[in-house]
Amino acid sequence: MERKFITYFEEQGNDYTDDLIKAVHDKLEASDGIKRVLIASATGESALKLQGALDSFDVEIINVTHHMGFSGPNEPDISQEMVEKLESHGIKTYFGSHAFSGAARGVTNKYGGYSPLDVVADTLRMFSHGIKVSAEISIMAADAGLIPVGEKIIAIGGRGHGVDSAVILTPVNAKDLFKLKFHEIIAMPKE
Repeated sequence: MERKFITYFEEQGNDYTDDLIKAVHDKLEASDGIKRVLIASATGESALKLQGALDSFDVEIINVTHHMGFSGPNEPDISQEMVEKLESHGIKTYFGSHAFSGAARGVTNKYGGYSPLDVVADTLRMFSHGIKVSAEISIMAADAGLIPVGEKIIAIGGRGHGVDSAVILTPVNAKDLFKLKFHEIIAMPKE
């Protein structure tokens, strides 16, 4: 038996980035074998903060941002300058369709109803929006070949500005969705 603790934040959507990064730092200090950390950062600011805090660890950081056109036609949410800055710090940035919505959202937006992936996403949101995002970005990165499946990683997500949730999970490709395994919750909001 192991006893571990989880960091709980008061509510979703607030910017708990600095406290969350400290919790991830502490988890990496106490863990062995985690070589990759994914973070959902639309602007790249949270990814840059994460890199500064984890500089002493031998981990690869990958930033997963919104797909092109998320906020407006042909527009990225992250600037090219930030992508280059992240690259100069060894952080890859991935743009891709959201694993739990993607083209299915276009269909439901036009015709109504819901996609089976909406049910998966809403189930994960019962924990927190950031927990859902953590699972989603791990699938996106695995499908892009940026991380291997079957290897524990830390995935970080949130809602709105900053991040508020972090987990240790084993990612899978989208075709194996229900084989994704959560191992530990590092931090999440209570509400």
